[in-house]
Amino acid sequence: MKIIDTQVHIWAASTPERPWMEGMEKRAHRDKPLSAEMVLQAMDEAGVTRAILVPPSLDGDRNDLALAAAQKYPERFAVMGRLLIDKPGAPARLERWKDDQGMLGMRLTFHRDNDRPLMTNGAADWVWPVAQRLDIPVMVHAPERIAEVGEIAKKYPRLRLIVDHMGFARETMNGEAKAAVDRLLKLAPLPNVSVKVSAMPCFSTEPYPFRNLHDPIKRAIDGFGVGRCFWGTDYSRLPDNCTYRQAVTMFTEELGLSASDLEGVMGESFARAMGWPQ
Repeated sequence: MKIIDTQVHIWAASTPERPWMEGMEKRAHRDKPLSAEMVLQAMDEAGVTRAILVPPSLDGDRNDLALAAAQKYPERFAVMGRLLIDKPGAPARLERWKDDQGMLGMRLTFHRDNDRPLMTNGAADWVWPVAQRLDIPVMVHAPERIAEVGEIAKKYPRLRLIVDHMGFARETMNGEAKAAVDRLLKLAPLPNVSVKVSAMPCFSTEPYPFRNLHDPIKRAIDGFGVGRCFWGTDYSRLPDNCTYRQAVTMFTEELGLSASDLEGVMGESFARAMGWPQ
């Protein structure tokens, strides 16, 4: 089975030449840097074929580390890059977004104090029409703004939007998943919206295989359809009681999906939607 992990971070140490963004010291997920080679070893052990590298917030909108990995290992990695949309040079950068080998699209986050307001205060308004015109798929993590994501999708029907982590916030634990999926499913009728069924072990305090999340996950897959659901792990944020391999087998061995549905969710649907690998 072709397995594509739709969200993995890599990062380097904070140095004077490559400083982390201010205030990001506690957001690296792990104490030590995580290199592309370390991720490749983990992928091989877990049976993961390919992965999408998403530069972490501590790098601001630097995508060079992820792009270098994708260019060095083009059969294993591609990139959904980050852009600080309120910076003066952001529109010009987006116009050249796909010039870099390995760049598939963009990931925007609206879930922290510094970026949460940008979706609704007008700062992001220029992004959506440009991304639609340039056909740049956008992963969006805005768990408190799911309704707004839907309005954007309606306004720009050719804009490809991918909702991160089933629209879950960090506080969406255990029993809170049902209400979160209820909100998410309101977007299912919009054909230009897909969903990452990603980072799921992070939202359960139960032991593997995290059975309390199985029904919410299957409801999301049923609602959006296999062709618009993409598996992922957010590998560096997996809880201590879940290995990378278990994040795979939670779906492939425990969720009860059919063989054809599994092939779609675990990689075929994303590969088809993104045209990667070509």
